Amino acid sequence: MTGCPVARSARARPEAPALIWRGRTSSYGDLDALVRRWHGTIAARAPTRIAVRSENRPELVALVHASARAGVPVALLNARLSDAEIAPLLDRLGPTLRLGDLPAAVPLEAFAADGPSAEPGEVDVSAVHTLLFTSGTTGRPKAAQLTVAAHQASARASIETLRIDERSSYLCNLPLFHVGGLATVIRCAMAGAAVVLHERFDAQAAADALAGGVTHASLVATTLRRVLEVRRSFPAGVRAVLVGGGAAPADLLARARAAGLPVLLTYGLTETASQVTAERVGDADGTTSGWPLPGTEVRISEGQIEVRGPTLFRGYLGEAPLSGWFATGDLGSLDERGRLVVHARRGDLIVSGGENVYPAEVEAALLAHPDVLECAVLPCPDEELGQVGHAAVVVRGLLGDAELRGHCRARLAAFKVPRRFVLLDALPRNAAGKVDREALARLLQTGA
Repeated sequence: MTGCPVARSARARPEAPALIWRGRTSSYGDLDALVRRWHGTIAARAPTRIAVRSENRPELVALVHASARAGVPVALLNARLSDAEIAPLLDRLGPTLRLGDLPAAVPLEAFAADGPSAEPGEVDVSAVHTLLFTSGTTGRPKAAQLTVAAHQASARASIETLRIDERSSYLCNLPLFHVGGLATVIRCAMAGAAVVLHERFDAQAAADALAGGVTHASLVATTLRRVLEVRRSFPAGVRAVLVGGGAAPADLLARARAAGLPVLLTYGLTETASQVTAERVGDADGTTSGWPLPGTEVRISEGQIEVRGPTLFRGYLGEAPLSGWFATGDLGSLDERGRLVVHARRGDLIVSGGENVYPAEVEAALLAHPDVLECAVLPCPDEELGQVGHAAVVVRGLLGDAELRGHCRARLAAFKVPRRFVLLDALPRNAAGKVDREALARLLQTGA
């Protein structure tokens, strides 16, 4: 059992900023009052589970904290999914209360508008707090069950690693239905810091926030690039910018550092309540995903990354509970300093003629070309070799197949060079900004 971090900060520092939304600052006293109403309304309805679909907004932050106080698990569903995609997820969840943009749901803004206020009590940290559906890169999406304890352990480790304190403000433009956005809200509450909440990513708004006093942010390579396109320098007050979700080219990281952004590569998973490893402030070179966070153990078993520690999820909904080490399905290695190098994410490994080809390595080679803006390498069936790599590439100017192939041949073994290059205007991405490899694979298969 433990107390709610919002309630704790409201008692200790009621006037301190807790949430900044569309230019309006809510104090911890304000946020606690909102959470109390949400807690009271949830308790009055007595649901066994909540499902919500929404873009970022203050009511979603209140729901996250209130559901922990009420001891009711909340499933945060991807707001970008179609109704047809949402329907089977709801069937699997069987929620008794629906909120936001869902069939037969209560609007978020109306749910606790006139609800009763509930006094914060002790929170059962062993209880399941959130259910987050995995991206489905290995098949049918599964609902990862994360406890209050896992979220709080992740928050404590991130606070230590990123040097977050009561004076910090953290830009949150990742969606809260993504573990990166959710983790930001929880780690800020644990630290007594302020969340600078944006409805979704906007390059100009993110650049303005980083230039206007925000101390921390989480981005992916594509969003970092877009921020640097609208602003070339940032003040010294920015302490750390996490860059996750896949490979980031060295030249992009160098540009960010030259602009005053202390970028740190990180590796994380839904199943680990966000971060597993991260580079450290003052010791980041962009060549690895950094060291394990405090309390987390990482090992490599037959080339696969395995994780153990207090941030692990309880297991997938409807499946046996997890115990011991969690096999991520991702491939990697540890360097001589104990830092993690990620070779391929789940299901991405290409086995071509008996040789292992890591898409991340090929993508890094392609991104070394000054006119390659972004790329993704996927496995495609081949009658002779079993699989070959196909590269989807977004380029600047008139860069063509021959030059791309020659560029790769100069840097990679022949078996690693993609068999096919497809030029696109943009790569399909999910709500978290990661490349949507399933959508890209369908695109490459259809030849669209």
